[in-house]
Amino acid sequence: LLLDELGEMKLSLQSKLLRALEERVVRRIGGQEEIPVDVTVIATTNRDLSAAVEKGEFRMDLYYRLNAFSLHVPPLRERREDIPVLANHFLASFVKEYNKSIEGFSAEAEELMMAYIWPGNVRELKNVVRGMVVLQETRVIMREHLPLEVSGPAIRSETGWQDRFVLPEAGISLDEFEKDLILQALERAEHNKTKAAKLLKISYDSFRYQLKKFGLE
Repeated sequence: LLLDELGEMKLSLQSKLLRALEERVVRRIGGQEEIPVDVTVIATTNRDLSAAVEKGEFRMDLYYRLNAFSLHVPPLRERREDIPVLANHFLASFVKEYNKSIEGFSAEAEELMMAYIWPGNVRELKNVVRGMVVLQETRVIMREHLPLEVSGPAIRSETGWQDRFVLPEAGISLDEFEKDLILQALERAEHNKTKAAKLLKISYDSFRYQLKKFGLE
């Protein structure tokens, strides 16, 4: 049983979910009979649930009941090599669904998709590919077929439009660039990791992953 966006669940529902997990029974809405269930639960969230527990926004007992095993999946912008793979997977699926003859993406279109920040992660990528398949009749998806926020000279973030970073002709170490951003965020947040993560628009778990990656813990 997949529980998507668990962090958005209301506290009143969290108590009911905890009871169902502990007692392995559920009751239909309006019903009186308790129905036994035997399921494996997988829960997903993009929130820092440990921080939500501290704020009283998520039940501690439910958090530890579900957190028997956790898997951190970095946001799409931190695993850009996955973007072409996912985009082509979605393309093949939607081409079949909408009976189109699109064969793939141009090299430039793939490069632009890999450069985009994807604030909506995989769900946003999937919807963008779906939109292009629905609207286009071409054989290959080109730059001009991409949405403006992906193909344009700017990157959209949660706070609005920002100038796209211009890659120096001599190139740059991506790891060093990311490490420098993390150090700047820590300095600006006075080494408060939660605040630093918010400055970078990533979850606390993602920020800790980056700290460990660069040996900054």
